[in-house]
Amino acid sequence: MSEALVKQQREFNKLRKRLRRNVGQAIADYNMIQDGDKVMVCLSGGKDSYTMLDILINLRDHAPINFELIAVNLDQKQPGFPEHVLPEYLSSIDVPFHIIEKDTYSIVKEVVPEGKTTCGICSRLRRGSLYGYARENGITKIALGHHRDDIIETLFLNMFYGSKIKAMPPKLLSDDKSNIVIRPLAYACEADIARYAEAMQFPIIPCNLCGSQENLQRQKIKEMLQSWERETPGRLENIFRSIQNISPSQLADVDLFNFTDLEQQREESAEERNAFIDDMQQPALAR
Repeated sequence: MSEALVKQQREFNKLRKRLRRNVGQAIADYNMIQDGDKVMVCLSGGKDSYTMLDILINLRDHAPINFELIAVNLDQKQPGFPEHVLPEYLSSIDVPFHIIEKDTYSIVKEVVPEGKTTCGICSRLRRGSLYGYARENGITKIALGHHRDDIIETLFLNMFYGSKIKAMPPKLLSDDKSNIVIRPLAYACEADIARYAEAMQFPIIPCNLCGSQENLQRQKIKEMLQSWERETPGRLENIFRSIQNISPSQLADVDLFNFTDLEQQREESAEERNAFIDDMQQPALAR
């Protein structure tokens, strides 16, 4: 083997170890997967979900707990969608899988005006189909392929366009309390995932619904964040860590922190402090 190939293999091994470490740490920190879980890996055909599945398979085979994996794809009936790609790939790696066939594409195209963003309604329809399958088939965890950069982008989208400090949590209980969603790639950066997917030569399937819309708000946010990262390497990691280290008293949400009664708290604290001082000043025998 040439020196160049040796170096390339060494770099790939480092990349794989880093991604596995990222996923393992996220799973441990948020208690994502437990013994006996049946994990539904939502596979879109993109680099993120392929990488997630690959790492979860390795974890399943080496973890000290037992859990099942089933790969599930929602065939949204997009024109030209290569229906054979995912079944052939999943069969080749011997992973149980199921294809949900539901024509959400026609619904999206009918409801959303030409040129407008389709991601919102597409996501809701897709989520409803996947949640329904999970409930009906004994799934205990739904694994989505969102990574660190997705989480940060969502944070800024909600800040800039929704006036909320809100992102994607690594672990989530659905609104109807029937499904638990996990994001094992929460600590992994998109650049690492892209390099890994390319090295693994996953059969990537492009999304013809949202992938062709170049002026999405999310794309603008992505470009802004990537510019920040180029100017100041490590900035995205700091932003992600900040959403893990929140101080409600230093923000302005009256539902998260009791600003109204600070005066009362100050008075109570003063009374406790004065009582303590008085007690300490009493003669030793009196105490």
